[in-house]
Amino acid sequence: MKSLHTLRFGALAAALFLSASAIHAADAPTLSAKFVGVGQANQTYDRFIVTYKDGTTQRSSSTAALQNVKAAISRAGLDRATISSTGGATVAAVSASYQRKLAVGSDLVRTSRKLNQSEANTLMAQLTADPSVAHVQPDYKMYRVKDIPAPAAMNAQANAALQAFTPDDPYYEEYQWYFFNPTGGADVNNAWNIADGTGITVAVIDTGITQHPDLDYSLATNNIGYDFITDSFVSGRPTDDRVPGGWDLGDWDNTQPYLQECYGSNNPADGEPSSWHGTVVSGEVAELTNNGIGMAGIAYNAKVLPVRVLGHCGGYDSDISDAIEWASGGHINGVPDLAQPAQVINMSLGGSGTCDATTPEYAAIQDAISRGTTVVVAAGNSAADVANFTPASCPGVIAVASNGITGKRAFYSNYGSGITISAPGGGIYANDASSGQIVDNGFIWQAVNLGATTPIYPADPAEAYGGMAGTSQAAPQVTGTVAMIDGAVKAAGAQALTPAQITNVVVKSARAFPVAEDHPIGAGIVDAYAAVNLALANGGGTAPSATPLTKGVLLSGQSSTTSNLYSIVVPAGATTLNIRTLGGSGNVGLYVKAGSAPSANGSNADFSSIKPGTSEAVVIPQPQATTYYILVTAPQGSYSNISVLADYNP
Repeated sequence: MKSLHTLRFGALAAALFLSASAIHAADAPTLSAKFVGVGQANQTYDRFIVTYKDGTTQRSSSTAALQNVKAAISRAGLDRATISSTGGATVAAVSASYQRKLAVGSDLVRTSRKLNQSEANTLMAQLTADPSVAHVQPDYKMYRVKDIPAPAAMNAQANAALQAFTPDDPYYEEYQWYFFNPTGGADVNNAWNIADGTGITVAVIDTGITQHPDLDYSLATNNIGYDFITDSFVSGRPTDDRVPGGWDLGDWDNTQPYLQECYGSNNPADGEPSSWHGTVVSGEVAELTNNGIGMAGIAYNAKVLPVRVLGHCGGYDSDISDAIEWASGGHINGVPDLAQPAQVINMSLGGSGTCDATTPEYAAIQDAISRGTTVVVAAGNSAADVANFTPASCPGVIAVASNGITGKRAFYSNYGSGITISAPGGGIYANDASSGQIVDNGFIWQAVNLGATTPIYPADPAEAYGGMAGTSQAAPQVTGTVAMIDGAVKAAGAQALTPAQITNVVVKSARAFPVAEDHPIGAGIVDAYAAVNLALANGGGTAPSATPLTKGVLLSGQSSTTSNLYSIVVPAGATTLNIRTLGGSGNVGLYVKAGSAPSANGSNADFSSIKPGTSEAVVIPQPQATTYYILVTAPQGSYSNISVLADYNP
């Protein structure tokens, strides 16, 4: 076979980050709690997301919303020209224009010029002084982390392989260790015997897609995919309009004016050529397989829905949140509704900051999950706690860390209690350590485009492949696994799994880490074969019939002569799950199990509390992101009028 040694490499092309992200409120203690002040003195802002409270005139009227912003500009003293204190130049007065209503209900406005740190914070302080405003933030940009270049020649490494099914793709056995290596791989090749993603749509919210002979890009060709970027500078298109297709036009930033806008630089070495990041992720999820060309994909019969949100100098929060809404079946003005919403979304992007109810991504993700769409997010490549990165810290997502071929956490991967699971993303160095010896199996290999700026067509079926490493490559391993689960359940005629059930299946079927990890990175390494089997063994994931509990709300008046079953959904990042029974009369037994119901006698429970009376308690310091089932039994015949409570932090 033809060697890949002559091909272009990229490394650590991983999760994309906000270069101009928000600082925490602690960094701006004098500012209103309704917004987080911007702390980068070298950054400027001209787009702001304003969230008005429900029931206010501004919430329902774009005219009133814009008028409110104009009034804040006036109160901030920005509506008149001033003389610069440094150079004597005139600083232009600021006006505002209304851009659009976001799908999550917030309003996007744009100032007539970019505001510096002081001006932006002053304007946001004036906006939040109005009682009608719930929250305001700049429309931050997301950026990809700079690649670490790998050498142009590597010696292929032999990998132990499970050969249940070996496709005829010529580069499969030599390079795609992450599909079959029994220690650090995802056990995809065994899963192909029972699932391939047929009938499933996967939305890749990224840089878009390019044409490649080893990819099915029909949803772009048929104008079902979409380019959601609403800034012509970022998109590289002549207008600010959103357009169908979802094609990646390139995201290079190593020439002017991108250098100046992205980096404030005139040095081409500060920028990078186009990454074609969405093409790589799409190939990993669903590259054509057993077709005698190139490489294989995970859920290779799934359809990839390309959704472009990242271009030159990154992409805006407002566009990303709208893309999440749309891909999961929500309505976006000016964009045709999807006839077939995505069952799973992959977002190999993110940035610093905490995901909470004030951010547009939070609301969009909760809407997507409520529609039945599973959201998979790369944890990030900062070797730091994922709690400080978004959207990986958003409740309900599957946050994915990265391991290398030895099963050890990749040195760059984020970690922490908010990680759901790990997946092969490449360790770069031999033995996953910074030894300086870079090896083939330190990377995840997939289809690429070889264009430096704009895409080169036709893509060479033998040469247009390359290697990358990062949590951006780990997340699609889980996304592809989810697509395989969904497809297998659908083929079995079973009821579709909810996102919470999907998470539970992925977590419960994970393979244990072969070595002790230096930091927590989830339940284990994703195992596609075990996950599909577990989903099918559970009848497609049908949840037990249980009374749902609401976080922190006491459910009173509970009585039984046998037992009652309750449930509480715990999101990613939650800590200290407290479950209690109290009050009433009789005796109770309390049994708790993650992901499935405890048996009638509690013998398979993960946690239990059995004392005389009705006061029982279970405390779980680091709960999984899944549904916990709570069985309250009557060991001495009956109990009556007790209360049940489940609560967690935050």
